[in-house]
Amino acid sequence: MVCLLSGGMDSLVGAIDAVHAGRRPLFVSQKAKGDTVDQIKFAELISPGTLHLQLSHNARPPCPSERSQRARSIVFLAFGVLAASCLEITRNGVSVDLLVPENGFISQNVPLTPLRTGSLSTRTTHPFYFRQLQKVLDAAGLLATITNPYEFKTKGEMLSECRDQALLDQLAWNSTSCSRYSRYGYRHCGRCVPCQVRRGAVVAWGNTDRTAKGYKYGPLGQRDRSHTQFDDVRSVAMAIDVVARDGVESLIGGAMNREMIGDVAPYREVVRRGIEELAALHRREGVT
Repeated sequence: MVCLLSGGMDSLVGAIDAVHAGRRPLFVSQKAKGDTVDQIKFAELISPGTLHLQLSHNARPPCPSERSQRARSIVFLAFGVLAASCLEITRNGVSVDLLVPENGFISQNVPLTPLRTGSLSTRTTHPFYFRQLQKVLDAAGLLATITNPYEFKTKGEMLSECRDQALLDQLAWNSTSCSRYSRYGYRHCGRCVPCQVRRGAVVAWGNTDRTAKGYKYGPLGQRDRSHTQFDDVRSVAMAIDVVARDGVESLIGGAMNREMIGDVAPYREVVRRGIEELAALHRREGVT
């Protein structure tokens, strides 16, 4: 199998669980500033001697650069497909599992407020996106099968159910979740949505958060523009309030389509539980 190893918390859990289950993964990483060294460390400690492929696209467009990270995930998936296609087993027509570990709450990425609809909430590991991409791979004769065994798990559930708790506790605090990691000197901001999901997951896990360097904006309940009034914190608080008052269906609205993903019930439930993890974080931090 091929296992994407980004340096993030979810891919860390996925790699640990795969090895614990007796799988023999080829780890594939996309180089990123602040993560490259940790990717190597994770691979060596999770499965000593396992092959680890680190790649970087090094794109140099001839026109003004588009600075967002929107294309990063499909490039990462392409690296995984490339690695899978090089495995000897594919010569016999056998498809290789391409493990892309991501919690179901972030995969759905339901808009937290009306201002986050459409392309303002990217869904690069959404099950519908994966299914459509799989059709492309199949049509091209590429023998890679995209799998995400955590599409019905929250991040907190992934941490709590990881098959090697000691190893996870050793490595988790050097994993990266922050969407603004490089902006703050390779330190978690603590207030973006991914950071809040991470912090809520650690609360659900029942562990003491020992994230390396701590969080730049740690006390979310502090009443100023950098904490409770920051857009991402307010957006999460608004989503928590909507679910508490009107139920998770009011938050989801038209963001889930049975024609796209089939039975929406398990996806709806993972969103509800994900909001619960965020609500527990906000209660603990005194965000009102």
